[in-house]
Amino acid sequence: MTGQGQATPSASRTDGSGHSGTITEQLAAWLEGDGDTTLGGLIEVFREKSFAVIFVLLLGVPALPIPTGGATHVFEVIAVLVAGQLVAGRNHVWVPRRWARLQLTGGKRQRFIDALLKAVRWLERFSRPRLAVLFNHQFSNSVFGTLVIALSTAAFFAPPFSGLDTLPALGVVLVSLGVMFEDFLIAALGFVVGAGGVVVEVVLGKAAVDVLGKLF
Repeated sequence: MTGQGQATPSASRTDGSGHSGTITEQLAAWLEGDGDTTLGGLIEVFREKSFAVIFVLLLGVPALPIPTGGATHVFEVIAVLVAGQLVAGRNHVWVPRRWARLQLTGGKRQRFIDALLKAVRWLERFSRPRLAVLFNHQFSNSVFGTLVIALSTAAFFAPPFSGLDTLPALGVVLVSLGVMFEDFLIAALGFVVGAGGVVVEVVLGKAAVDVLGKLF
């Protein structure tokens, strides 16, 4: 899994925008600043760090326990496309120009972003590098990308308003944060949460099909 050159919570770094501090401090400064807060702007500012940051922002909304009614499907599709680039061995994110203009802040999405950043800051307090040697390798990058593809796809196919997309999406967020913090424990927790969400989605989906079959 790629650490994307991330700082540990106690470290101080400066990203391409001139922001310094932990990754969450850099992200908050970028989101709350006056610059370009589109998906393309994020890629330009965070560069090689963009993979994990994108997954956290895109899957962060469906990861919240709030029914989205399928409104986040575009985010899950973008996450799959970006994750495929990790699997293919790319070091820099590419997205179509139309998607690059996707605004990540403002409007109704702003309160979700604020809640997400608050949760990430809380988790960052307890994170520390664990088995950091496992990160930032081509093989681990591919594993990371494959997990994101699988869990994002599961979130995409969850029935609207069912809330079943929450656990797979949360799994992506936790795995991505584990990568950002180079904390294998958080990444492993994300895998368990995401896999559990997929199992719940399959079991409940099968039960629903069986019930409908008996009715009709």
